[in-house]
Amino acid sequence: MVHAPRELSLAREVLATATRPMPLPGFGRGAAPESTTIFLAPTPRDFAAATGGGAPEWAGGIAIPHARVIVLPTYPIPGVRPADAAATLRHEIAHLVVAERLPEPVPRWFTEGYAEVASGSWDVESAWTLRVAFLLGRAPRLDSLELAWPRSAGRARLAYLLSATMVDHLRRRTGEEGFALLLQNWRREGTLDRSVRVTWGMTMGQLEDEWRKDVRRRYGWLSLGANVGLIWFAAMLLGLIALIPRRRRNRARMAAMERENLMLPPPREDGMDLQYPLAGPPDADGRE
Repeated sequence: MVHAPRELSLAREVLATATRPMPLPGFGRGAAPESTTIFLAPTPRDFAAATGGGAPEWAGGIAIPHARVIVLPTYPIPGVRPADAAATLRHEIAHLVVAERLPEPVPRWFTEGYAEVASGSWDVESAWTLRVAFLLGRAPRLDSLELAWPRSAGRARLAYLLSATMVDHLRRRTGEEGFALLLQNWRREGTLDRSVRVTWGMTMGQLEDEWRKDVRRRYGWLSLGANVGLIWFAAMLLGLIALIPRRRRNRARMAAMERENLMLPPPREDGMDLQYPLAGPPDADGRE
């Protein structure tokens, strides 16, 4: 741990989290690799110095796998909640684990997606950004994420979500045992492409086509109707719409009652305040 003297207590908490075994899909359980150095940066200047100045402003942490280094800012970051600090640390540890246990080259989408899943940051029910992107046709192709990771926070979040769905698809395809076998074959065969061929008898192109169909089915516009929160919102909206004609009818009835009240005769002078019918025309005997 490298930290400012005033952050000794925080450094101890980070060290305890980093050395505590966590679930690592396909690998079992593990913690930060041996000889890992964690920098706690108290200012943006310190963060830039520790990362070489190439980190985006929205980054909640940076991992440098080849050096086994993790840099965590301890100052407020826009859009990053302090409650997410532990998940951010697990995310960066997952990067080091992937770099240590899988041969290069490791696709960018895999390492980011794996880190999202392993850290617990991946939440299927909160992936509204992904649903809207597929609804509007703005989801980029997976291979485009290899060229340059997005610099804007919004596009980066979409890239993280896309990557996480692919890793999640790999896990769900044949279960945890199948995913572990895929990683085992990757270590033996040397590349993910050959591992996919050996494990599932398909090419990466076929796997990506399968993933796209799956992700569109799960997070496309049809999935909006399966969201419980949306169903409740739609029910409330329909209920409010249904109340409009009823309110209009009620107002019309109240207006009619007021008009009828205005047509009633004045109260009796004897104070009885009783309503009585108006006198009718005299009968044949001259009586009213």
